[in-house]
Amino acid sequence: MEPLLIGLDIDGTVVHEDDSLSPRVADAVRRVVEAGHVVVLATGRSQATTESTAVRLGIEPSHLVSANGALVLARRGDAYEPVHVETFDPSDALRTIAQGLPTGSFMVEDATGHRRYTDGMVDWNLDVAERVEFEDLLEVPALRVVVMSPDHEVDEFLEIVEGMGLHKVSYAIGYSSWLDIAPEGVNKATGLAHVAEDLGIPRDRILVVGDGRNDIEMFEWVAEGGGRAVAMGQAPDEVKAAATEVTADVQGDGLALVLEGLLVRA
Repeated sequence: MEPLLIGLDIDGTVVHEDDSLSPRVADAVRRVVEAGHVVVLATGRSQATTESTAVRLGIEPSHLVSANGALVLARRGDAYEPVHVETFDPSDALRTIAQGLPTGSFMVEDATGHRRYTDGMVDWNLDVAERVEFEDLLEVPALRVVVMSPDHEVDEFLEIVEGMGLHKVSYAIGYSSWLDIAPEGVNKATGLAHVAEDLGIPRDRILVVGDGRNDIEMFEWVAEGGGRAVAMGQAPDEVKAAATEVTADVQGDGLALVLEGLLVRA
């Protein structure tokens, strides 16, 4: 089998909801790398937590896609360096969302990975971060914006956000009531496209696996090019609809099943 470019979402695909990593999944990832395939993590996470996941897996990818495609990194020696960065002015989007979600909490990540957040932002890595007032979030070009609203159920949250008419930004909604906002037209597909071009790998030799709404564009892009787009078993219906196939859920080591299948074919 010719080497594949394998793009992997992290949360809900590589790791469980509690951030634990199945030994079977880690072993399968290492084995496909040893077989000559190119594994790239494609995630909404920051650079630091994307890199740390690669370390936990025991791999050194040539590239990483972070911040939902707004940050593409290439390995240079022992470190990763940005090779493509997209930022945007978050002020209009933040003001619009704050009007619709007055009890929401907000976080803005800039191109350096520094995070600014308001009260109530929980369950996020805030190691390189500072708490600020809402107005202070509007001043810096953003790589990524995160909005949380624990007062709303996911369906209600989705309805509110869809009704806001957000323009000039790309956004995806998670399983819980949180929203990820990226620069307009930027997503995991655009990030992975930079990697594929850099490596000279066509879309029909790309395999991607994910479980979230922020994976939909990546699934569609790969499927249109003749590649494989695999949804995890617990993915929402609209994510599965964008995929070319569905594997078991994260509890059932669905990613390992997909990767082990590549090793059998080889």
